[in-house]
Amino acid sequence: MDKLNNNLMDDDQEGYTRSDSYNSKRIDSIANHYGQILADLGEDPSREGLIKTPERVAKALQFLTQGYSIKPDDILRSAMFKEEYSQMVVVKDIEVYSMCEHHMLPFFGKAHVAYIPNGHIVGLSKIPRVVDAYARRLQVQERLTNEIRDCIQNTLEPMGVAVVMECKHLCMSMRGVQKQNSVTTTSAFTGAFKNEKTRAEFLRLITASLD
Repeated sequence: MDKLNNNLMDDDQEGYTRSDSYNSKRIDSIANHYGQILADLGEDPSREGLIKTPERVAKALQFLTQGYSIKPDDILRSAMFKEEYSQMVVVKDIEVYSMCEHHMLPFFGKAHVAYIPNGHIVGLSKIPRVVDAYARRLQVQERLTNEIRDCIQNTLEPMGVAVVMECKHLCMSMRGVQKQNSVTTTSAFTGAFKNEKTRAEFLRLITASLD
């Protein structure tokens, strides 16, 4: 990939490196299309406020879809540790930002993820990174929820995984039914979390306050 000079690098202590980089050929191609789109909308792409807009949009789209170049299971494998811990591990209130594949408008909210280890635990920062890796693609919330669940289940092989996601969709609030306060909730469970008692404990923990 051809990287621009203003790459942003984020290294953590657990072996996973994230690189925010841009492919210059793709930027040029997407920008050219967006110049025409602006014209088709009745705008003047050459006016001062819009001259660099196609390039900005191209960079924004490449950033917002960078998950296509990330392997979420590799994120988990970079920080797996043997540990005899078999109680529920919950990471809640993970911020989610994604793009609806139907209208290419954002949806955003929070994800709550839990797993019950079966010989291995994972660095806690890796779970939000997995959420981001799948969210930074064109998505529907239902599939996003399942992909997070399946990645953790297939990679860690825990006794169970639970994912609950609560999001607002701009395709519902800005257009269409225009319901600004509606929230969509999705859930996905495997293994031990299919047990009503275990699932109830998880739901209690993600709604509890530490205050």
